Amino acid sequence: MSVSIRLNRKGTKDRPYYKIVAVDSRKRRDGRYIEQLGTYDPLQEGTNFTIDLAIADKWLAVGAKPSETVNSMIRKARTAAAKV
Repeated sequence: MSVSIRLNRKGTKDRPYYKIVAVDSRKRRDGRYIEQLGTYDPLQEGTNFTIDLAIADKWLAVGAKPSETVNSMIRKARTAAAKV
C-alpha cells in the first residue's frame, strides 16, 4: 500500500476548507483516510494552516509521499518551529 499525504476537501461551495490527511494513494480525494495530520483554510489571512509535525514525520519515515502543497506547508511549519 502506497501512502500519500494530501488535502481532503471539506466545506461548501465557495467556502473551501481542507484537512491534511494520510491516505492510501489509490483512494479518491475526499474518500476515507487513515489519519488526520492538520487543517488548511485558504480563506484565512496570515498563517492559514496547522500541522502536527510529529505525525507527519512518522508518516514520512515509513515512506509516505506528500503532495506539493502539503510539502510546502511542512517546510513552512518546520522553519516556524525552528525560529521558536
